[in-house]
Amino acid sequence: MSRRTCKLAALALLAATAACAAPYERPMAEFAPSHAPAPTPPVQATGAIYQAGRFASLVEDNRARRVGDVLTIVLVEKTQAAKSVSSASSRNSSMSLTLPDAKPFSWVPDGLLSGGSGQTFGGQGSAAQSNQLTGEMTVTVAQVYTNGTMLVRGQKLIKLNRGEEYLQISGIVRPQDVTPENRVASTRVADARIAYSGTGELAQQTRMGWLQRFFTAITPF
Repeated sequence: MSRRTCKLAALALLAATAACAAPYERPMAEFAPSHAPAPTPPVQATGAIYQAGRFASLVEDNRARRVGDVLTIVLVEKTQAAKSVSSASSRNSSMSLTLPDAKPFSWVPDGLLSGGSGQTFGGQGSAAQSNQLTGEMTVTVAQVYTNGTMLVRGQKLIKLNRGEEYLQISGIVRPQDVTPENRVASTRVADARIAYSGTGELAQQTRMGWLQRFFTAITPF
């Protein structure tokens, strides 16, 4: 293979690696907006006081309970984790053999039949991580299950002059956890999926370059 062919192959490999290394991707697939079902045609009045099509409960509030209703999720996510481990071991052994002080044993040099070994090991490691996410996000009810729990989901896109910020939330909420102000804490959302990421030149500056990531992935050291 000629030197020119080798250079072209190397450039093709670098180009393919660069194409596969996208700078940033959106956290999850975009959600389709949840709309309330089409209203049923009005029921003709029959002369009675109670009309099913115009019934409104006197004790019903404005909390979300139907598909298409909106509610606000208060983000109070805070996680901390710490781990520390250490280990130590040692082992010593010795052996010696005493021979009679007579020929032919007296010809054996001193120390020839004695020996020993020693082994020690020590290791230590620690790790710590802390994350925090606060704010508010309004989502819509996408589905209401038979037991009353609601599947909520929503997304927010903030486009700035130096990039974009994405915030997506989905999970299951109990009606009992929704406050009279139509709010629910994110810690009360079951099967919660909260994704926050961004794109743009500022986000790219905090990420390793694609060529460096390539050699980091293939290096055996």
